[in-house]
Amino acid sequence: MLGQILPCAAARYGNKPALITDTRTLSYSELDALSDRVAAALAARDIAPGNRVSLYSQNCWEWIVTYHGILKAGAVVNPLNVMLTAQEVRYVLGDCEARAIFCGADKAPSVIEAVRGVPGVEHVVSFGEAPVGTLAFGALLAERAPRLDVPEAAPTALSTIGYTSGTTGHPKGAMQSHRAVFLNCALTASMHVRTQRDIVVTALPAPHVYGNVVINSIFMAGGTVVLMERFDPEGALERIARHRATLFEGVPAMYMTMLAQPNLGRFDLSSLTRSTVGGQTIAESVFRSWEERTHAPLLELWGMTELAGLGTTHALYAPNLHGSIGVALPGIEVRVAAFDTPERTMPSGEPGELMVRGPIVMQGYYGNEKATRDALEPDGWLHTGDVAVADDAGYFRIVDRRKDMIITAGYNVYPAEIERVLAGHAAVAMSAVGAVTDEIKGELARAYVVLRPGAAATEAELIEFCKPHLAAYKLPRSIRFVPDLPKTSTGKIMRRALRTLG
Repeated sequence: MLGQILPCAAARYGNKPALITDTRTLSYSELDALSDRVAAALAARDIAPGNRVSLYSQNCWEWIVTYHGILKAGAVVNPLNVMLTAQEVRYVLGDCEARAIFCGADKAPSVIEAVRGVPGVEHVVSFGEAPVGTLAFGALLAERAPRLDVPEAAPTALSTIGYTSGTTGHPKGAMQSHRAVFLNCALTASMHVRTQRDIVVTALPAPHVYGNVVINSIFMAGGTVVLMERFDPEGALERIARHRATLFEGVPAMYMTMLAQPNLGRFDLSSLTRSTVGGQTIAESVFRSWEERTHAPLLELWGMTELAGLGTTHALYAPNLHGSIGVALPGIEVRVAAFDTPERTMPSGEPGELMVRGPIVMQGYYGNEKATRDALEPDGWLHTGDVAVADDAGYFRIVDRRKDMIITAGYNVYPAEIERVLAGHAAVAMSAVGAVTDEIKGELARAYVVLRPGAAATEAELIEFCKPHLAAYKLPRSIRFVPDLPKTSTGKIMRRALRTLG
C-alpha cells in the first residue's frame, strides 16, 4: 500500500515539484524513478519482503527516496532518531534484526562502529562520501538494476518499526501496518484539506511520525514539500516567504522562537492558509500571536509513535478551540479513561488517561510481549500515558504527560499548566517546568526560562505574574534563567533533562 504513494502521485502529477531541499528539487516522476532504483538495488542484495532496513540521517532528499524504495522492495522501514548514539543504534539494529542501514555521511563513522557485533547487518550505505566499509548512495543509484516487480503488500502487513524514546530503559519498537500509516496520512490530509495547491515548509524530522505524516499526506494530495535539514527560526521564516508556503507544521518551541525573532516583521507570511502544531501543549499567547501575525488558523493536533502519527486534530473548517487537541480522526475511537479502571470512561471535564482504539493503533512492540500487554488492552484500547479531559462536543484537551506530573504535598501539579501561564509574560520566549526534591512537600515545581532577546525579568516578577492565574500550590517555587532548553530531535522540550540545568 505505502509503496504505491509515489507511483500513483507520479501518474497524476508527473513533472510537478514534489520535494524541495537546499541541494535539490525533485518532481514526482523523479522521486518515483529514484526510489525504484533503490528498491531494485535492495533486491539485488537479497533484501527480501519483510526484511528490515534502517534509515539514520538528517532530513534530506536521499532519506525520502530511500524510505519509498524500501517500501517498494516490500521491506520494512526502521526510521532512526538522528540523536541516537552509536550504542543506541547498535541496540535498535540488533533488536529489529536489520539487514541494511542507510545513513548520512556524518553518521557513517558511528554506524560502522555500531554495526560491529550486529551480525545481521550486511550493508551500510552512506548518503555522502563512503568511508571504508560503506557503499556510496550515488553508486547504488548508478547501478540501474532491473526494475523490481514485487506484489503489493497486504494492508495488514508490517510496514514500519518505529522506536520510542526509551525514557524508561531500552527503546521499544512499535510495529505499524501499511494500513495504519496509509490511513493516518490520508485522514490527516482530509482533516486539514490538503490539496495539490499546497506548499508546506517543514523541519520536522522525517523519521518521526509527525514528520512522516506531514510529508506523505502532501504527496498523497499532490502538493510540494519544502524540507529543511534542521530547524532554525530565521531559515523557516525565509522559506515560508520565498516559496509562498500555504502550510507550516511544527512543535511549540518552533513557533515560540520564530515569534521571538527581532526581524520577524520583514518576512511576508501572508501566503499561509493554516499551520499545525503538535508534540507538546502550547500556550494561548503563542496561538494568538501566530494567528495575528499570519491571519490564518493554527491547528493543534496530538499523536504518538504507537499510532503511526496523529490520533486527534482540528478539522480546518470546524471550530478551532485553542488549548484543545481537537477531535478523533474519522473512524478512530478516543476516550478519557479512569486511571485505576481503564474500562471506565470519565465524565466530561474530569481528567483521566487518554486511550485510543482503531486501525491506526500499532500491532504491538517488536519482540516485547510484556510491554505490548502493558500498552494494549485485550479489546484493542491503547494506553497513551497522557492525562486529558474531554468536553461534551467530543473535543479533547491534554493536561500533561502522566509521567511528568509533580506531586507537591499530595496535590497534583501539571508542568504544562505553569508553562502556559509563563508564556503569557512579555519577556518569556520559552519555558519548561520540572520537579525538584523537597524534604517537606516531596516535590516542588521549578521553572526554567529563556528570555526574549533584549528582555529582562526577575524570579520574583515571574512568580508574581503567575499568582492571579494559578492556585497557590501550583506556583513555581523557583525560577532558573537559561540560554536554551534541552530538546529532542523534533524540537520538543525534554523535561526529564531539566535537572541537568541546575
